[in-house]
Amino acid sequence: MGHVCTHDDVPAPNGNEHPVVAVLAIIAIIAAMLLIGWARIEVHGTEDIEAVLSEPEAEELSAAPRVAEPKPEEEQEVEAAVTSSRFATGFSQ
Repeated sequence: MGHVCTHDDVPAPNGNEHPVVAVLAIIAIIAAMLLIGWARIEVHGTEDIEAVLSEPEAEELSAAPRVAEPKPEEEQEVEAAVTSSRFATGFSQ
């Protein structure tokens, strides 16, 4: 059973990969990651990243948690019915 997917015409790999090939593969992966990052910055810019990393907004987020406004009673009933039907049918997400 172990020889079902083997062929006599194609020899098995011998594991003698040259180290230069492995180093070139790693360099190619790093270059691809850098090119993807560069393309992202060229297409979208850095304003959104700077906005997320800016100090005033970070302090504002950590200052106090926001309290959600209570929902109307009818909306709470609908949400409870939807949640219970999800669990009844097996969909929990």
